[in-house]
Amino acid sequence: MRIFRRSGLDGWVLCGLLVVFVAGTYLTVLPQTVYAQEERKPDADDSTRKEPPNLFVHLLESVGWFFGPMLFIVSITLVTFIVLLAMDLRMGAAIPPLFVDDFTDLVNKRQFKQAFELCRNDNSYLARVLTAGMGRLQYGIEDARECAMHQVESVKASKEQLNNFVATIGTLGPLVGLVGTVFGMIEAFRELSAGGQPRPERLAAGISHALVVTLFGIALSVPAIFCHTLFKNRLTRIQMDVANLADDLLTQMYHNSRRAASGTPSPDARTSSTATQAADPRTG
Repeated sequence: MRIFRRSGLDGWVLCGLLVVFVAGTYLTVLPQTVYAQEERKPDADDSTRKEPPNLFVHLLESVGWFFGPMLFIVSITLVTFIVLLAMDLRMGAAIPPLFVDDFTDLVNKRQFKQAFELCRNDNSYLARVLTAGMGRLQYGIEDARECAMHQVESVKASKEQLNNFVATIGTLGPLVGLVGTVFGMIEAFRELSAGGQPRPERLAAGISHALVVTLFGIALSVPAIFCHTLFKNRLTRIQMDVANLADDLLTQMYHNSRRAASGTPSPDARTSSTATQAADPRTG
């Protein structure tokens, strides 16, 4: 059974980057195009009206000196987590085809000690599960399977920790935007409460700050939630494939060791198990 299917994660990432690029281009270019094509009747205020600033510059100015660096650091952290998870949660990294071929070849040749050393020196998901299972194979195939399944869950839990940070960013993004919204509205109402004729630019600055911080908070949350779900599903798939393949390889190793024992004239050799030959450095 062939389980090494090419991961579609790269395609998803490229599609996401393309959507972000198209959306950013649309938001940056469209307002300038609309303003350039709009025909307005001349009036007395045309001489004092200023041209609206570039949208990108306006967003950077409105986000503020506190929320701007904070959101920038959070976005860099999110990108770092996504890149690390994309590199780690690949089917080829969790179940290396070359490792499976080498392990199967050693087991078929009944070189169990070399197979154990191959697993112990490899850091892939499958190798760590096989190492744990082979360490208990001398007590029977059922005990080895149980130990391997415990190792599957343990490795999965360690890989889920990084993905949980992505989920945390997705949850906190709208909350950060809400804090910025409240802060911006407070600034706007401070201008109104000062008395006299409120200055429109001060009101616009407070309201713009509220909306821009909310925009950036949601912009961080959307890819974080999407990537968390994507990596969670991929990890579940990898876990199932590793568990099934590890069970097959341990069973194959167990039966090969039984055949080797049955073909040996010595009574001690007949009762020897795979794990004894693999784990004991004095054997093999």
